[in-house]
Amino acid sequence: MTRFSLKDKPNISAGDRFAYLLASGFGAGFFPVGPGTVGSLEAVAIFLAVAALRLDRSQFVVAMILLIVASFAAGVWAAERTCKVTGLDDAQVIVIDEVSGQLIALAPLAVWPSFSITMVIAAFVLFRLFDIFKPYPIRKLEGLHGGLGVMADDTLAGIYAAALLWLAHTIHIL
Repeated sequence: MTRFSLKDKPNISAGDRFAYLLASGFGAGFFPVGPGTVGSLEAVAIFLAVAALRLDRSQFVVAMILLIVASFAAGVWAAERTCKVTGLDDAQVIVIDEVSGQLIALAPLAVWPSFSITMVIAAFVLFRLFDIFKPYPIRKLEGLHGGLGVMADDTLAGIYAAALLWLAHTIHIL
């Protein structure tokens, strides 16, 4: 993947700069090795920070829904602008899609009365596997253009991971 720097385009608007920063997960996308994994870890940190607030279950669920919706909507906007600025369909620096998808994968944990670090790790691993290997139809969603295309495949990877996590919990594997 091609690296891009805003230094290459000094006349970028403040809005485009903010979109670029947001799309990069506030810098996670600049990590030299595995920026998508770093973006996923950023989402795990966000999830654990919300869990540390010790909200009741319904508040925790609402907080997760709001985070997922906000990260998806902001991600579509930021990725769209970043794609236009960089001229790339999915610049490597964009990790807001991993943040949003990982939050989706972690969402079932907010519903359950309690969760363990093993469940958090399982959600992380499942999401990363679906994001990397992209089973049908995840890979097809990469064909969508712009911000929606950037976000769609990771959204479905998060849904797949959440469904598998839910199944594992239901049959008492986790």
